[in-house]
Order: sequence, then structure tokens, then C-alpha cells
Amino acid sequence: MSGETMTITMREFEDGDEEAFRRLNEEWISRHFKVEATDESAFAHPREKYLDGGGRIFFTLRDDEIIGCCALMPMGPGEFEVSKMAITASAQGIGAGRFQLQGVVDAARAMGVKRLYLETNHALGPAIHLYEAVGFTHVPAERLTPSPYARADVFMEMWL
Repeated sequence: MSGETMTITMREFEDGDEEAFRRLNEEWISRHFKVEATDESAFAHPREKYLDGGGRIFFTLRDDEIIGCCALMPMGPGEFEVSKMAITASAQGIGAGRFQLQGVVDAARAMGVKRLYLETNHALGPAIHLYEAVGFTHVPAERLTPSPYARADVFMEMWL
């Protein structure tokens, strides 16, 4: 083996990224769950769902290959949901998920966001561990609101 190094970077959504956004998210969702109507809406219209309302979509790249994505969706004043976080299966275990999540948290801080929120599922143990390691905590039951996703059963937040 040569001493190859890989470069992991992040960039924001560009025209033409719609298919990568769909592919990355369908991959993990269909591996563990089923794609829901709310997912389909986000995949069909990522610009309208996230960007037009003041959100952002980030892509993680290994060298020049898109290997991950994550969106920030406005929820209310100073609050954003971390949404549609995915790292392709072939790139898991190289630290790309932590790099991506930390980049999204840093971007939110730079935007002046006060609270980040996310929804996940108890079956996604490695993801939950990552969220906790970066600083997310579980939302107390008395503060939970209904989710549009049938699969969501873990709710977390981070105060910035």
C-alpha cells in the first residue's frame, strides 16, 4: 500500500446536488426503516424544504466524492433541526460523521443559532453515541412534540 492520504471536506448545497441528497438519505433510511411521505417531500424539493426558508444543506466529501450530507432546517427563532444526516455505508468508520456533525454545529454557532434539535431512532446506536459525544442531550419527555416521522423515538437537543 502506498501512503495515500484522503481529504475530508464540507461544502454547501449546489445546483445539481438534489440526486446526491436523495441517494444518501434513501440508502440509510431504506436499510433500517421505510422511506416515509415526509422524506419523499424533502427529497423531491430540498431547496424549498430547507434553503428557501433560511436553512442550509451541507455535503461531506472524501477527496472529490460526496459521501455524506446534513441539513439545518429552521424551526423557530434561533432554533434549527439537524435533519437528513447521512454518511454512505462505504465511508462509515473513517470519522466522516463526526467531522460532518461538528461542521454543522460550528455553522449553526456562526449563524447565531441558540438551539439545535434532532430526531432519530433507538436502533441507530452509533448515531446516538455520536450525537451525545458532540454534546447533544435527550429532550425531557414533558417537552416533546409530535414528530412527522413514524420512525422517530429518540429526541435530542444542543444549546449553543
